[in-house]
Amino acid sequence: MIADLLTAQDDIEIIRVSDYIKDPKQNGYRSLHLIVSIPVFLSNENEHVKVEIQIRTIAMDFWASLEHELAYKVSDGKNKDISRELKACADIIATTDMRLQRLHNLTINSKSKKTLKRLV
Repeated sequence: MIADLLTAQDDIEIIRVSDYIKDPKQNGYRSLHLIVSIPVFLSNENEHVKVEIQIRTIAMDFWASLEHELAYKVSDGKNKDISRELKACADIIATTDMRLQRLHNLTINSKSKKTLKRLV
């Protein structure tokens, strides 16, 4: 939904989309990456600038930050164990995110039905 709202704007041009939610990376990382061109309004002109937008859940953002930090701080001997554990955590996060989204959808649907009943 967030990606659709952003890219529906007339002044944003999509250059590339990498959907790591539909096709997670091997390490379990899930996120939607958009490379877009956006206008930057300067005092006497507009300039289009390429930017990367990464859309992910709070839990996956925490995972990505930790994975990035560990990649540079862990000795080689522990990398396989840590990689396995990170992958397991990413899978748990993805499952939890989907379950929470379903609960959220139930809440939204329930509120919509209550509002509709009041209007009728």
